[in-house]
Amino acid sequence: MNFLFKKNLRKMNYFAVILLTFVIAYFLILILTYFFQRNLLYHPKVNNYLEDKILVNIKKVKIKTKDNIELLSWYHNKSKRDYKTLLFLHGNAGSLENRIHKINHFKDMNINFIIISWRGFSGNKGNPSEKGLYEDANAAVRWLKSNGIEEKNIIIYGESLGTAIAIEVAQNKNFAGIILESPFTSMTSLGKKKYPILPVSLLLKDKYQSDIKIRNINSPILIMHGKVDNVVPFAMGKKIYELANTPKYSYFTEYDNHMMQYDEKLINVLKKYIYSLN
Repeated sequence: MNFLFKKNLRKMNYFAVILLTFVIAYFLILILTYFFQRNLLYHPKVNNYLEDKILVNIKKVKIKTKDNIELLSWYHNKSKRDYKTLLFLHGNAGSLENRIHKINHFKDMNINFIIISWRGFSGNKGNPSEKGLYEDANAAVRWLKSNGIEEKNIIIYGESLGTAIAIEVAQNKNFAGIILESPFTSMTSLGKKKYPILPVSLLLKDKYQSDIKIRNINSPILIMHGKVDNVVPFAMGKKIYELANTPKYSYFTEYDNHMMQYDEKLINVLKKYIYSLN
């Protein structure tokens, strides 16, 4: 009996050590995730997006934020007073060059446009964060206004992460229109899908709660999303559409992934929507 007792005790101690190891490892993961989460969220050096060699005529400008960070931006101005100006807010990875294949198409539309790069991106100083990126976008709006472009003549285009920033900036404002490409409901919801074993709600610093803020937008809105998006579930884009106020429009495709194809169909949808705002 004494032998069996000692044997069982050794087994219990063995399993206790294993359990303790897993607990320590789990808490270590939590600590590392909390302190390095923005390295997981923002990828300024990633270069896996399409690049075009042709670039429409642009003027490089520096937009200064309230916390004294200068943002490299590209501005294309056709000098037409009756043209709307599109403010392009890109996603969480890559540089301005990675969006050339998109903005090349804007030259054929009756719009001016400006695309800004976030703090920490495209050689800009600073580190990206939810609060910081909101300020970056607001700085761009202030810059446009200082150049004589009224709020009612600005279209805000958000791509992926940029959709959450577009929604934040557009709340209770009088912008001409809002375009959202591959939007998500909130970073909390998206994080729970990506990391189901982690207490995302407790760990997450940058929450980007678009599903709450979308109700505060009254500008005409176009929401685009591909059904085979492997980064942001299509259901999230559909939910944002359902929550949005009218007038609202959708372009949902069967085969587009996260970065949607700028094919003839999508370009025509953009043109039709933009021209409807005049």
